Amino acid sequence: MKLTLFLFSCMAMLSHADPLVQSLWPSAPPGPASQVQGEERDLTKPEDKLIAGKRIIKLGHVSTPQMHVYLPAKEKANGAAVLVCPGGGFTILAWDLEGTEVAEWLNSLGYAAIVVKYRVPTGMLGDELDESGISPRRSLGPLMDAQRAMSLTRAHAKEWNLDSKRIGIMGFSAGGATAGLTTVHGEKRAYPKVDATDEVSCRPDFAMLIYPAGFADKTTGALRPHIKVSKDTPPVFFVMAEDDHVDCDNCTVLFTALKHAKVPAELHIYTHGGHGYGLRPMDLPVTRWSARAAEWLQAMKFDQKGP
Repeated sequence: MKLTLFLFSCMAMLSHADPLVQSLWPSAPPGPASQVQGEERDLTKPEDKLIAGKRIIKLGHVSTPQMHVYLPAKEKANGAAVLVCPGGGFTILAWDLEGTEVAEWLNSLGYAAIVVKYRVPTGMLGDELDESGISPRRSLGPLMDAQRAMSLTRAHAKEWNLDSKRIGIMGFSAGGATAGLTTVHGEKRAYPKVDATDEVSCRPDFAMLIYPAGFADKTTGALRPHIKVSKDTPPVFFVMAEDDHVDCDNCTVLFTALKHAKVPAELHIYTHGGHGYGLRPMDLPVTRWSARAAEWLQAMKFDQKGP
């Protein structure tokens, strides 16, 4: 535990260059608007609970979706990239816990990290499917933002020294739902073409879903009908804790569907851990999930350039 705390402290003290910030859309984004009431700001309160002794930056009222691009040091860069979708219940974005801190970790492994600032709040739009049938209403806007960020990242691959065939996505909680939807709908864009960027693929090459929500029917536990899996679905890595208030079915049903489709997948369910821990250290085995994720990325050779 002491070693984990030491490593986490060292990582936090590393200088992290200011990101390249880019708007996702040339004008107002398509689809449902976030239900913004006021200007974008941190909604953290003094009484909010601490995670590993720190509060969370709760970014709220996001109406201008962006991507924040963190490139690794040149000597460490492996040419791969991961889009990061923070959680927050489609109400806020856990910006540091499940965003910038994750970007630092990915950079330490040699990956470029693109933190997606998707529109929130959208939770009040409800969990019913929208007219297209590919997403619940509350996650449709975030899905559009994530798909657009994926295409933009590929469009900039040469400029950022990235391999356009090794660009994945990662998400936590509601961000895991967003990343999962982006993964299973990689061939079906959720919005009409806006410009030439949308001619570039929005399909992730791999996904990491950390305590995700939204895949299992809350009554039956079955895979929800808008979650479409085929042999062409990208490989997926899952992490969950059995005592999470979000049901583990959200991981197990999707994992099973991937297995039946013969898509490579790896599932880790820990006994204890709860929800919303990100990479911050705890005195529990789940705190080592990032090591398992790094091993999976290496085993799947996403850190290696293709032929």
